[in-house]
Amino acid sequence: MRTDGKRVRNEVPDYYVGAHLMNKRYDALNMIEVDVPLAPISAYVREKRKEGRRVSHLGVILTAYLRTVAEFYKLNRFFVNKRPYARTDLSIGMVVLKPGDTDGTTSKFFLEYENDIFDVQRVLDEYVDGNRKDGDTNRTDRIARFLVNMPGLLSIGVSFIKLLDHLGWLPKAIIDASPFHSSMVISNLASIGTNHIYHHVYHFGTTSVILTIGVTKEIPRRHGDKVRFERCLPFGIVMDERICTGSYFAAAFARFKEYLADPTLLEGESKYPIIREWAKPGDYEKLRAKRVYAEEKKRIAAKFATKSERREPLRRAKAEKKRALAEARSLKRAAKKKGKQE
Repeated sequence: MRTDGKRVRNEVPDYYVGAHLMNKRYDALNMIEVDVPLAPISAYVREKRKEGRRVSHLGVILTAYLRTVAEFYKLNRFFVNKRPYARTDLSIGMVVLKPGDTDGTTSKFFLEYENDIFDVQRVLDEYVDGNRKDGDTNRTDRIARFLVNMPGLLSIGVSFIKLLDHLGWLPKAIIDASPFHSSMVISNLASIGTNHIYHHVYHFGTTSVILTIGVTKEIPRRHGDKVRFERCLPFGIVMDERICTGSYFAAAFARFKEYLADPTLLEGESKYPIIREWAKPGDYEKLRAKRVYAEEKKRIAAKFATKSERREPLRRAKAEKKRALAEARSLKRAAKKKGKQE
């Protein structure tokens, strides 16, 4: 019934029992600090900039996490109403500070598992640039302002939204705007000169992982008979432990640190398989066609001022969406035909 996830039904019994013992997300919090050496990331960023390609530390971190989730798919699960779901997109919730202001706006952006570092950096830059403008810059802002400005609506509206989310009836438009319904929420606290924190995982919504980045610190590490101090980025990571086992988390974050130790692995196609546990043939292609069209509509609206200027680009975007949906239906029919033959 949910528009953002498919029910997980093939796990061992303990997986489902645990959700009843810890039926609130805040019952199931696990917290860990991960210190990541800064030198490999900084060296990679400098090298790319010499080549004329802008890459940021945050872009590297996000791409490393994206590649990790593409392989370790359980990180993109969530629990609602004691039921596990496999999320059907990969979205990142993030705060963007307004210029000259201590407040910011919180929204989210979407990534594709096939994205490499340069794709992710482009999406990240567009998201940050768009949200640094004055006023309400995203649907999250507009929904919040609507609720606040209507007398008596805030309490009723939020309670109603929570109820719909609990029942799985929350409209897709609200889920797509909500940073509380994200694969991960990330907060770069180093940008405001403070340490990382262990941020609570919200019971409302579906976010199962929150990562904060603090200011760099020096960590003593042994090199042979000597101890050297190494500059590291400290991550504070909070997870809903119900989504997977401790050993699964450990293997996933070992891969995460592997990418951060050698960011060149984030260029081009991943050498590890992409796993979409929820998708039958044609399912992902159908969703992607709709997401691409929605993003293209936003770009066209931002680029062209008049309806007449937007008409032709919109026509091409609709034609591409129609072609992609036809391809998705073809994949689904081929899979059904193959299943009958087998």
